[in-house]
This record gives sequence, structure tokens and C-alpha cells, in this order.
Amino acid sequence: MKTIPAKTIITRVKCGDTWFGCDYNMNIYRGCCHGCIYCDSRSDCYRVENFDRVAAKENALDIIGRELSHKVFHGVVGTGAMSDPYNPFEMRENLTRGALELLDRYGFGVHLITKSDLVTRDIDRLQAVGEHSPVCVCLTVTTFDDALCKKIEPRAPVTSQRLAALKKLSQSGIFTGITLMPILPYINDTWENISAIVTAAAENGARFIYPFFGVTMRDSQREYLYNRLDENFPGMKEKYKQRFGNYYKCNSPNSSRLYRQFAELCGKYGLLYKMNEIIAAYKQGRTCEQLRLF
Repeated sequence: MKTIPAKTIITRVKCGDTWFGCDYNMNIYRGCCHGCIYCDSRSDCYRVENFDRVAAKENALDIIGRELSHKVFHGVVGTGAMSDPYNPFEMRENLTRGALELLDRYGFGVHLITKSDLVTRDIDRLQAVGEHSPVCVCLTVTTFDDALCKKIEPRAPVTSQRLAALKKLSQSGIFTGITLMPILPYINDTWENISAIVTAAAENGARFIYPFFGVTMRDSQREYLYNRLDENFPGMKEKYKQRFGNYYKCNSPNSSRLYRQFAELCGKYGLLYKMNEIIAAYKQGRTCEQLRLF
């Protein structure tokens, strides 16, 4: 795995309350090798060449430590938005684990999104952060069926592995749930799929599920998705073109009905699904304090 230079890694989030209450963003790796056919991070606006090849940022832990030590406001640091912090190289590199140790040392919380069960390796670090600050872990799940998972997320751990990780995290006292997104129109936008995921989430200790019943498409990412649709779902590319054209946000034709049924089932199991309620729940009793200068 190659490394790339970096001047900064921890960046301030302007509208954190709209996405799991994150105050800062952290990307230790660049690119991702999970191969998900729908990934928005392939879009031209992010300027990531050879997206499927993972690169680590040079001196990442030194930079993170320096930046955290100079932050006046101790908030929640989010990671996993652009590239999975638990790609296979993390097993050897331990950069995400090292970052969690630094977040603990300097008194920051963490919100983490991943598709990998490798996250369970760091339960001890997450628990340590949770002693003083908010902790929230999201496992992304898009389909209950492992066979379909291998088609749309070909190199990521399959759904059954993620659900097992969810259970282990929950049993360890980590506030854990599912990001149910994207839901690809005409592929996994069925009530059979959604209800199976919600039920499995409840059975494995999830506290919440945050959904998006659709997919985003733009420029090179749209082209990549269409090519993969041609390979795995013959005829689907033309169906997408006719239905969505050049739209960016492409909702499932079933989105309204699915959301109503989803909300009802979440209510039955006591699962949170609204962003403000999820944030309030995982931050309950945890306040981010500004350091006293004098």
C-alpha cells in the first residue's frame, strides 16, 4: 500500500448536527477496495484517482495527535464518510486503532461508519472513548441477502458478518446501529429486504436504523454504476436511464410506501430512525466542552 502526503487530517464540519452530530471529519485513508458499485466517493468532485487502490496518509497519527492537541472544542470526530476506516490494510497498519487511542487521550468522541467486522477488534478502544465522550458506530447494510451483497458490494464483508459485528458491539455496550443506504431502485428496494434487515437489526442489538430509499448518481460515479449494472443485472442500465436521466438523487419508486412500512416496523421494535433522535440518544449525558484557557 502506498502513502500520500497530507498537511491536515482533522477538519471542522460546518453543519455537523445534520449528520450524526459530527463536529469534525477524519479520513486517514484515501480510496477504498470494497468495490461497492454505487459509491458516491467515485464522483469527479472528490478528485480521487484510482479509487479502488487504498493509500494511507503519511505520518497520519503524528498529524492527528498534533491537530487534536490544539483543538479548543472537544467534539465528535466522524470517520468513514469517504473511505472505510476498516479496509483490509487496517489489519496490518493499525491507523484507525491508533486514531481511536488519540481521540481517547485528548478527550474527543467518535462517530464511525464501516462495512467491516474488523471494527470489533477495537471494542476496547471504543469503550475507552465512551468513558468520557459520545461513541456511535454504524454498520452499513443494504441487503439482507449475502448473495446479492456480493454483487453490489463485491469485496466487502457480507451482511451476515456485519450483523454478527453489530451484535458483538452492542453486547459490549457500544451505541450501535445501521445505515440502511443506498437502496438501489429495482434491485433491493423490496419490503421483503427492508423488513428482513430491520428485524435482524433488532435481533442483534441495534439501537437505530437510518435509511435512504434511493441512490445518488453523478458524472463518473454514474458511469461506473451503469457498467456494473450491465455486468450483474442485464437490462437494468437502460431502466435507470429511462427512469432517472441525469438526476442526482434517484429515489426508489417504492420509497414512500417503504418508508411508511419501515417506520411502523421500527416503532414495533423500538428502533430509532430519525436523525435528531439518534443524535440525542447517543449523546445523552455526554457534553462536548470547550477547554478553559485560564
